[in-house]
Amino acid sequence: MLAFSALVAGSFSLGSLAANHIAPTALNAIRFFLAAIPIALLVQATGGFRRAALVAPWRYFVLGGLFAAYFVLMFEGLKTAPPVSTAAVFTLTPVITAVFGWLLLRQVTTPRMALALAVGAGGALWVIFRADLSAALAFEIGRGEAVYFAGCVAHAVYTPMLRKLNRGERGLEFIFWVMVAGFVCLMGWGWRAVWATEWTALPGIVWVTILYVAFAASAATFVLLQFAGQRLPSAKVMAYTYLTPSWVIVWEFALGHGVPRALVLVGVALTVLALWLLLKDETPSN
Repeated sequence: MLAFSALVAGSFSLGSLAANHIAPTALNAIRFFLAAIPIALLVQATGGFRRAALVAPWRYFVLGGLFAAYFVLMFEGLKTAPPVSTAAVFTLTPVITAVFGWLLLRQVTTPRMALALAVGAGGALWVIFRADLSAALAFEIGRGEAVYFAGCVAHAVYTPMLRKLNRGERGLEFIFWVMVAGFVCLMGWGWRAVWATEWTALPGIVWVTILYVAFAASAATFVLLQFAGQRLPSAKVMAYTYLTPSWVIVWEFALGHGVPRALVLVGVALTVLALWLLLKDETPSN
């Protein structure tokens, strides 16, 4: 999950540079297609595909649809929301995940974990409102942040559903079919955008972003999330998202975009504190 947070962070910074040059559905359709290729090769190299994995294929469409919705709404949000602010919205996911973890798996949130989630959410909101107390009191949220928050709800449901719907399938094989189902959902949803995109005329940054999100922020992170989701409580899995704003600040600095003002960094520090609290917590796994 530490690697997951670092890889995911790059998609915010690169995604903000590409989001206004291509429709989110088109970008993510080719992203899912490309990401499925290395996973398929790994499955074939480690025992091959099994017919048993295709029992109840509706499971893959539930999970693939949730993840497809998350990514489309993410890139839609990045059209107007700054990368650091969007990453802060992502850190609200553990709170929502804890709710769905209890509803779907009866995973209990301890008092210490609840405190950590509250601290992390407070830090996230401070960044989202750009350290502006008057904006926070008025609850002035940008359109991009609001759109992406809806995507984060889909992501939060995905994590406990991953464990609930898995019937003992191997991780790589399971995630391959999730990606295939996600691709089918995206093509059904946005085939017009895919068809209308002038692929050969896209700026270079779009192709850099597509390749990054396909192989680093999709194929790799899908496997990492699958591995962690089978071994840790859902809320603790998503706790590592609290590091994402910090990683995004590193990415933004590396890309020459500077760093947020000091007051905003206070909120980022609170998200790191929340991660520390959650990792210290000894929560029994269900």
